[in-house]
Amino acid sequence: MEALETRELRYFMAVAEELHFGRAAERLGMAQPPLSRAIQQLERRLGVSLLARDRRGVSLTGAGEVLLHEGRVALDAATAAARRTRRAGAADGTGGARDRLVLAVKAAASHDLLQKLLGAYAAEPGAAEIEVLPSGMCEQEEMLRDGRADVALMHAPFNSLAGFDHEELMREGQIAVLPAGHPLAARETLTTADITDVPGLPHARWPRDGSYPPGPGPEIHDQTQLAQLIALGRTMAVFPESARAWLWSEHAAVPLTDAPPVVTHIAWPAHSRSVALAGLIRTATRL
Repeated sequence: MEALETRELRYFMAVAEELHFGRAAERLGMAQPPLSRAIQQLERRLGVSLLARDRRGVSLTGAGEVLLHEGRVALDAATAAARRTRRAGAADGTGGARDRLVLAVKAAASHDLLQKLLGAYAAEPGAAEIEVLPSGMCEQEEMLRDGRADVALMHAPFNSLAGFDHEELMREGQIAVLPAGHPLAARETLTTADITDVPGLPHARWPRDGSYPPGPGPEIHDQTQLAQLIALGRTMAVFPESARAWLWSEHAAVPLTDAPPVVTHIAWPAHSRSVALAGLIRTATRL
């Protein structure tokens, strides 16, 4: 029997991420002995060793690395199915609520495009209700995969479109967002070399896959925090040209001449069969 239960996957994921049975059991709210037995039973059923156990602790085997990756995908898919089913169920039956789509967007990005899309789609007969869900840097991918969002505006090269269907909507250049009083802010254009290792003005760091990249810049949690730190002269950031819409008077935006263009896509899960989503995609591609 090769089928896996979500309970087994959650148990294994906890151990694989913590690499410690005690911490994993505490995270799961259970005792350690039944967790150990559950992992051993899973290994027997699959016929492979998932974890290497020795005096130094616990580590993943090659098979365990595969299940860690595949398990995340499977659990995201199960969670997404539950979330999207609940949203669809709200519109079932006579007199039910309108269909609702959740659209994930990077906070303050593609502002004009988003306004045009929402206005054009709202004018369509039978348009679904659109809930706009702002996200941090590169969070749209995870929101699509785990069902928090049905559709997203994604920005290559910052976002990965792997595993999603998508349509290109817009291309634009990139800008360096700097404190207005900084000497670089007086330049008409900059290059990426100009803004590399600027003394006293490190690049802001956004989390990716739950952790922050190394560097001296501040760890950014949301758009408001970033805006304030730039205004105070503590950091800088690189954004698509359309990010000018959220800049403060204490900010300056200078075009980067050698940065690759940012391509905005509307993206959605490849397996989606939503009629409402299909209508939104048609509207987006006509803009």
